Amino acid sequence: MKTEGGSLDLGARLRKVRSERGLSLRELGKLAGCSASLISQVERGQTAPSAGVIYGLANALDIPLEYLFGTGGIEDTPVPGGARVVGSHFAAGGSGGAGGAGGAGGAGGVREAHGRPGAGAGPGVSAGPPGPALTPAVDTIVQRHSGRRTIDLASGVRWERLTPHQDAQVDFLEVVYAPYGRSTDSRSPIRHEGREYQLVLTGTLHADIGFETYVLEAGDSLAFDAAAPHQYRNMTEEEVRVISVVVHAQ
Repeated sequence: MKTEGGSLDLGARLRKVRSERGLSLRELGKLAGCSASLISQVERGQTAPSAGVIYGLANALDIPLEYLFGTGGIEDTPVPGGARVVGSHFAAGGSGGAGGAGGAGGAGGVREAHGRPGAGAGPGVSAGPPGPALTPAVDTIVQRHSGRRTIDLASGVRWERLTPHQDAQVDFLEVVYAPYGRSTDSRSPIRHEGREYQLVLTGTLHADIGFETYVLEAGDSLAFDAAAPHQYRNMTEEEVRVISVVVHAQ
């Protein structure tokens, strides 16, 4: 399976790191809270994982989620102990835990994810001399639409990263919901640390926050403490596009 805007083979990356960690499919499944057969299917590109599965695998393998987005070549395997998704809780044998904005939860109740995608500082930007030499530096702060890193999830949702580099403090994504797509494939709400903001660009989005359901049309937005259980649903036959921002605690 490959992402748009890059040649990332998610399955090959997972298989490479798992092999280098010396983990069998069954061992990794126990650590990540999903089945060995599901991991095998993801590695072979036969299925798209949910956000919860992605978070669980990144946490179990001790790698940053950015690696799965395609930061760095496949030969550049992150070493254990680096910036990564940490502290996430996943139910053994379930379909995964919780994601950040637009993420998919696992089976059974509310999942908590205290980690986040993109933890760790990205490459710095240095000022160059005046004139044409500034052009390369500009590209280090601009994310071109055609070069976005994306991850397609199993629940009819696609994450498109809007930053050219990883950001430890903010997750900045455009989230695309296919017709009847939803943020949690298990229909269980999720919660995580930070403050979450959503802006609907097109379509109609149902947002379940706590015990309330809000119907958001294009131009509507919301802001709330992401510790509240939440999930998003596209209940229409039209695609929904949302700008999603999660600001993490310092």
